[in-house]
Amino acid sequence: MRFSVAASILAAVPLPVVTAQLNSHAKRAGLKYFGAATDSPGQRERAGLEAAYAQYDAIMRDTNEFGQTTPTNGQKWLFTEPERGVFNFTEGDIVASLAAKNGQMLRCHTLVWHSQLAPWVEETEWTPEELRSVIVERITEVMGHYKGQCYAWDVVNEALNEDGTYRESVFYNVLGEEFLKLAFSTAAKIDPETKLYYNDYNLEKPSAKSEGAIRIVKLLQDAGIRIDGVGMQAHLVASRPPTLDQQISVMQSYAALGVEVALTELDVRVETPANETNMAQQAEVYKNSVGACVQVPACVGVTIWDFYDPFSWVPAVFPGEGAALLWFDDFTKHPAYYAAIEAMKNETGGHTCKSKRQTMENRRSRQLY
Repeated sequence: MRFSVAASILAAVPLPVVTAQLNSHAKRAGLKYFGAATDSPGQRERAGLEAAYAQYDAIMRDTNEFGQTTPTNGQKWLFTEPERGVFNFTEGDIVASLAAKNGQMLRCHTLVWHSQLAPWVEETEWTPEELRSVIVERITEVMGHYKGQCYAWDVVNEALNEDGTYRESVFYNVLGEEFLKLAFSTAAKIDPETKLYYNDYNLEKPSAKSEGAIRIVKLLQDAGIRIDGVGMQAHLVASRPPTLDQQISVMQSYAALGVEVALTELDVRVETPANETNMAQQAEVYKNSVGACVQVPACVGVTIWDFYDPFSWVPAVFPGEGAALLWFDDFTKHPAYYAAIEAMKNETGGHTCKSKRQTMENRRSRQLY
């Protein structure tokens, strides 16, 4: 977005006076964090935009703004084990070190996923025994390297189709749903302190897919295997979002199983160039998603999938769409920034949620899986 477009939108939309920032408001509302994912400097969407780094980094390290971060790419299989048994933690360590230096919580992402796999994983004809060994070795090495650093791990990512059936990944095709049990049981052994999540997109309203996520949680619990959370990626579209009530309802359906929930990759894309109308739509979507999290005691936090529009994955994957985050190209803030804060200041959340959240955490801590 050019500066003139951003400026015209901001001039047309009256913005409230903000005296505190996203993470500060999140904590006041009873959440553990409001965070932003980030990627390795010089890589992918960040390549060629080095002139923006100083201003970007200053915002990213402000813990009043962001109390948590996630590596968008650096811990994925393609980057951490490009060859079988050859592990490389360079990119993942960049963000982990950033979190440690800044005093931010780290959500780690992701251990078993069908996408961004190293080619050798997809191209090999595996026997069940061999693939079990590969999964165990990866989780052991990667989680072991980051042990004690991660608030949570997305153990399995995107294992479901839209109709709630299992995606036919290399893992499912060889091992069936056993791969879920193997991944979570191994993760629980390697780092008993970190929260273990199932993470997926289109889990933000009741649907066949959300029922599939519930089935996964029950599958693991019935087998006596620990699972601590459901991650709702929340890659949303401003023109067709889930409603506030739908988001509250589906969060409550996960929470009923005794697990926590989080918005793990929130962004809200619009048709570009952005304009006053779709920025107003986007603001309402952010307000409802953040507001739903505040209103459901089991929802522990919100992570946006980066915060600066030029570093977003959206334009490359959805041509003609973008402006999905909270800062424009010129580092002015979207109206959605102020809408998210409004949601966290809303009386429907507030201090009553803190007491309810603590009660739920105490109940969860006594529950055995």
